[in-house]
Amino acid sequence: MGIFSKPITFHATANGHTETFDGLVDTGAMFTVAPSSVLRRLGVMPLQTIPVRFADGRTEQWQLGQVEVQLEGKRLPILCFFGPENTPVLIGAHTLEAFLFIVDPIEKKLVPKEALLM
Repeated sequence: MGIFSKPITFHATANGHTETFDGLVDTGAMFTVAPSSVLRRLGVMPLQTIPVRFADGRTEQWQLGQVEVQLEGKRLPILCFFGPENTPVLIGAHTLEAFLFIVDPIEKKLVPKEALLM
């Protein structure tokens, strides 16, 4: 699948501050990832620490929190990993599902889809 980025804006929990990044759309990542310092600056608190498995087979314990983000003009709360400082912002599958988007890797865009209850 092709790699592309989309602007994603993270909203502070209390003071209205926002930070916008070019997030890499990564359907292989379960959750969105942002550097820990960004999430802490926005007032995001960890909800839990969970094991994360990487493509190379490593497993690490990462903190997971909830943050409001804006993506393609919509704003919703999502789950987000507190990543290392050198990590790029990734837009994971959970976020894409929450926003009801599928990925068009050829056109490098997010395509709206309908919600299903089947």
